[in-house]
Parts: sequence; C-alpha cells; structure tokens
Amino acid sequence: MEDNKSADRNIIPETKVGKLLEVFPEIENTLIRMSPSFKKLRNPVLRKTVGKVATLRQVAKIGDIRLVDLINTLRREAGLSEMSAIENGLIDVSDRPEWFDADRIVKRFDARPMIEAGQQPMGTVLTQIKELSAGEIYELATPFEPAPLIDMIRAKGYAVWTRSSGAETVLTYICRQ
Repeated sequence: MEDNKSADRNIIPETKVGKLLEVFPEIENTLIRMSPSFKKLRNPVLRKTVGKVATLRQVAKIGDIRLVDLINTLRREAGLSEMSAIENGLIDVSDRPEWFDADRIVKRFDARPMIEAGQQPMGTVLTQIKELSAGEIYELATPFEPAPLIDMIRAKGYAVWTRSSGAETVLTYICRQ
C-alpha cells in the first residue's frame, strides 16, 4: 500500500491531471499559468471528465509546452527533484498522410461551441465516427489539440492526423481504416 501512495505522489508524463491535482492541489495555479488553455481545467465538467483520462504528456501537447518543462516545473512546485532526458512524444502534425483526401471528408463537426460552453464533445465524436465507412474521413474542429481523444480514437484502430488552422482552431481528421 505504501508503494501505491508513493507512486501517486510522483509526477511523470503518464500522470493523470485529475490525480495530479488531487494529490498536489497547491500546484493548480502553476499549471494554469503555464498555458492559457489550461484555464479550462477550472470548469468542473471538463475537470471531472478530461482530468480522469488526460495525462501530462497529453496536456503538454494541448498547451503547446515542452513536456520536460511541464514535468519539471510541476515537480519543483511539488518539492520533487527534476527529471532528466524526458522524451516529448509529440503527435506528428507536419506531413499530410497518404490516406488524407479532402474529397473523402463525409462529416464535419465543430466542437468549439460545445467546449466554450463547458460541455465535453468526446461522446458525440465517438458516436459519429462509428458511422464512417472504410476510407471515409471525419473532420473535427477544436480550440486545442484533443490529445486524450486522439489517443482513444487511435486505440480503436482509426488513422488520425492533426493540423493547426489559425490561432484558435485545430483540425483533426479521423479515417476509418
């Protein structure tokens, strides 16, 4: 049991945000100061849902912060020693994948209004992508990279490509293989 408690008090890339803030509530303001997009964690709905599944590796992507900087800042605030040589594991957003063809987009969903209203679009997206046929593409617009959702969708066997489309929009393309 003691091992579990010490594991909970560690801050590593796979630490869930909800668990982090439960164990170290005093570092919430530090986390929020690191990126304006983290202010959404104050929303009880998002905190309850996203906080349970989002890892620090994923929120580093969302906040456009180097993972090593995020981890070590939080570790310092929590009174832990810094970690060295952490791989950042960013999702590749640079090159268009071979499967992408704008003519194959069959459904577009702009989740920004839902997110701004404090609602969680994950269920809607997961329901809608189930309707895709092989080779069809779904376009999702969000105000930040939805890293936890992307990981979940990839685990279900879909191909995913994300790119920025202006300062306030990230487009994620999901293709049923």
